[in-house]
Amino acid sequence: MFARLSTYQGSPVPSGGDLSRNSAAVVKEIQGVPGFRGVYYLVDRASGRARSLTLWEDEQAMLASEEQGAKIREEVAQREGQRIISVERFEVGFSHLES
Repeated sequence: MFARLSTYQGSPVPSGGDLSRNSAAVVKEIQGVPGFRGVYYLVDRASGRARSLTLWEDEQAMLASEEQGAKIREEVAQREGQRIISVERFEVGFSHLES
């Protein structure tokens, strides 16, 4: 499995702010991309820094999704009033998620 980690900077997010208000649209858009395996959106409300972590079946799927990923990143950043700081790619060494 491979992962793409995108970092964003925006304004601080109020403690009562809804972090998932646009999540369904974003997930629906990326779910159709071949090799997509999951997504996490991480936010530090106090600083306004956020990260999105997308998971991909293999490196080829991740690389093939670059154009669509860039489009979604730009749209989300613009809608949320953020700027994109960085985009990094990793191989997943291991994962574990309690159910």
